[in-house]
Amino acid sequence: MLPKFAAAILLLTLATAVQNTALALPPVFGPEYDGKTQKDTLARALISPQRIVWKNDGGEKLVANEAVLLRRGDSQSVLGRRNMCVMKSTGTKTASILLDYGREIHGGLQLVMGSSARREPSLVRIRFGESVGECNSETNNSEWMVGRSTDDHAKRDIVMEIPRDGMIEIGNTGFRFVRIDLLQKNTAIHIKEARAILRYRDIPYLGSFKSSDPRLDQIWLTGAYTVHLNMQEYLWDGIKRDRLVWLGDMHPEVSSIRAVFGDNETVPKSLDLACAQFPLPGWMNKIPTYSLWYLIIHHDWYMQNGDLAFMQKHRSYILGLIDQIDRHIDENGIEKTKTREFLDWPSSPNAEGVKAGCRALMVWAMQHAAKLCAWLDEPEYIKKTGAITTRLNRSIKDHNNLKQAAALMALAGILPPEKACDEVVSVGGPKNFSTFYGYYMLEAQALAGQHRQAIDIIRAYWGGMLDMGATTFWEDFDLEWTKNAARLDELTPPGKKDIHGDFGAYCYPGYRHSFCHGWASGPTAWMSAHILGIQVLEPGCKTIKIAPHLGDLDWAEGAYPTPLGVLKVRHEKDASGKITTTIDAPAGIKIVRP
Repeated sequence: MLPKFAAAILLLTLATAVQNTALALPPVFGPEYDGKTQKDTLARALISPQRIVWKNDGGEKLVANEAVLLRRGDSQSVLGRRNMCVMKSTGTKTASILLDYGREIHGGLQLVMGSSARREPSLVRIRFGESVGECNSETNNSEWMVGRSTDDHAKRDIVMEIPRDGMIEIGNTGFRFVRIDLLQKNTAIHIKEARAILRYRDIPYLGSFKSSDPRLDQIWLTGAYTVHLNMQEYLWDGIKRDRLVWLGDMHPEVSSIRAVFGDNETVPKSLDLACAQFPLPGWMNKIPTYSLWYLIIHHDWYMQNGDLAFMQKHRSYILGLIDQIDRHIDENGIEKTKTREFLDWPSSPNAEGVKAGCRALMVWAMQHAAKLCAWLDEPEYIKKTGAITTRLNRSIKDHNNLKQAAALMALAGILPPEKACDEVVSVGGPKNFSTFYGYYMLEAQALAGQHRQAIDIIRAYWGGMLDMGATTFWEDFDLEWTKNAARLDELTPPGKKDIHGDFGAYCYPGYRHSFCHGWASGPTAWMSAHILGIQVLEPGCKTIKIAPHLGDLDWAEGAYPTPLGVLKVRHEKDASGKITTTIDAPAGIKIVRP
């Protein structure tokens, strides 16, 4: 007989394994291939470089005609060497070139080659980088250190042989820049094309945001693109690192997906996979707080799509997790998980604040779990979640001036939002914000009615990454880093800091720092929810509240995807501050106005 939850986990694993999109193979593939082939659910696009950042020819013109690489290609090799970039080497000097593809990309590199000075394949070194500095850096996989790159999770530094008069593809990582070094001495190669391979989900951006402030518009779209790149086979945290399903990271991502794409298979697939990888009585990603995020994600996903069948599929895991949490909270409200308490990396040094935040997150998760149990018609578990909350509230911790903790305490109803923001969250504006928990700090400010302050922080903090050349949002960021630092798309001049290589901490020092991290997309969801004012009140988006908060904006408009169609709104503010709203709602949606 299978253990208590093994049957449910087995079903989840099988459901994930058999999601094979119909694939029309050539007729020579017989029945022996049935069940062993799967259509790639992702699309590909080939992108030519936007500019040549730098070339190194040792003063001997070892790189020539490089401008041809900026042209649109056709992936077809031709015999000869006309209209191609030439890279040469001597006995002592070799050629290098650094290409910029204009924005962050997930995928690899396609090289289309002409003839070479040797019949044998030539040896080159390919380096992918999310910044110019990373592309020019050396690799050290033995330890994490500032100023060094690693090949963790995705290979970014590759020595390879290339054909002459042929085409080759290499790489699967997150990058914007590529450096090519010719390693062979006394030879020459001819490159017809060096195009980036963008591998992505070909899905429409159903949600949108535009306003009288182009900076906010750019931040909204950058957050949307950040999470889009991480929607690979599963919903990843980062496309360079870690390329894994982390349940905590998923919550801001799911919030942004709801605002931009609506329903998408990456969310349920990733929740299925997480249950299979971390069966009870374990914790999601071996971190108790990440199991709490699993419950909150289920709540939010059901509110968006009203897919009760999917929630019922996870019934055993949801109820089993509630039982597990119940066993770890004693009568005095003391947690006994015996594992590390974790919110996000920047909060880690404040151990007392982290304790308070973890407890608040558990209360917030139990509030969401109670709703899940109501939808699943489990009255005993509604009582159980309430009892857990009652016990937790017998031992409320102080936030210890940690913004992450104060924000969660406000969201959980433990601390009045005004008090949380006035005392901690809003103090110093973006100071001590983080790219992950910044989303919840913004949410606390919205609860406190501090929408204008939140908008200013979005401009300063997430906009600060844009000012440094970001085209996607980062794993972590501190505005202090920008002082005397060069942009990520520049060679760092003497006397300036490298915004990528000289900063970062914990598990992301230096170039190991991910510059496309889905948990940083929170402002996209926040602006749709609070500036456009679109709040889902009933599962399946059947009832939506429209309550805009324009702050200092003159107008804002946008769209929000629902299962019933795309909802569109426009808000205009007159000289007196009065807001006029126009709503175009799909049939079947009840609109509530404040």
